[in-house]
Amino acid sequence: MSAVFIAALLFGFAFCLSPGAVLAETLRRGLKGGFRPALLVQFGSLIGDALWALIGLTGLAALLAHESVRIPLTLLCAAYLAWLGWQSLRDASSEATAVDLHERPSSSGAFAAGAALSLSNPKNLVYWGALGSALAGIVDGVPSQAQALMFFAGFMVASLLSCFVSAGLVDVLRRAASPTWHRVSHAICGVMLFILAGLALRGLF
Repeated sequence: MSAVFIAALLFGFAFCLSPGAVLAETLRRGLKGGFRPALLVQFGSLIGDALWALIGLTGLAALLAHESVRIPLTLLCAAYLAWLGWQSLRDASSEATAVDLHERPSSSGAFAAGAALSLSNPKNLVYWGALGSALAGIVDGVPSQAQALMFFAGFMVASLLSCFVSAGLVDVLRRAASPTWHRVSHAICGVMLFILAGLALRGLF
């Protein structure tokens, strides 16, 4: 069972710390508001992480990959990513982007943004569809309920730890960077979010 837990930890860290929409939104919110909003984005994403993990481990990923589910989900995800990208580019051109470390940061909508990004990401269908099968290889057979629960627990522990790591790194970056760098970073986040929206739509064709 310990091997299952360790494997889940490794998969969890790889999943949560890899570049993507949630990390881009964590960076955007964190650069603007600091540790708290960045952490709330990450906490919000845990809702989607847990749901997709349960879907993958119960074998429902293949069913939900059907076009009647995948296409609307992809369009919703692309639209939301494009909207966040526009917001980030707007922040890059705003004089208010300069950071005041003594100002109380706003966390409005951060948790909901993280949850929405994680829940609407169609790539999670593919990831968890494959990972559900990989678990059978790890345990050399059909995983028992206890093994599946152990894998889920390991993944969620890694996800929770990754929340604090990501938010902490973004906050350190925020405090160390100049106002000009903040504007450049917001612009990079905006472009990255638009690219992710385009890549999501590309997957439909």
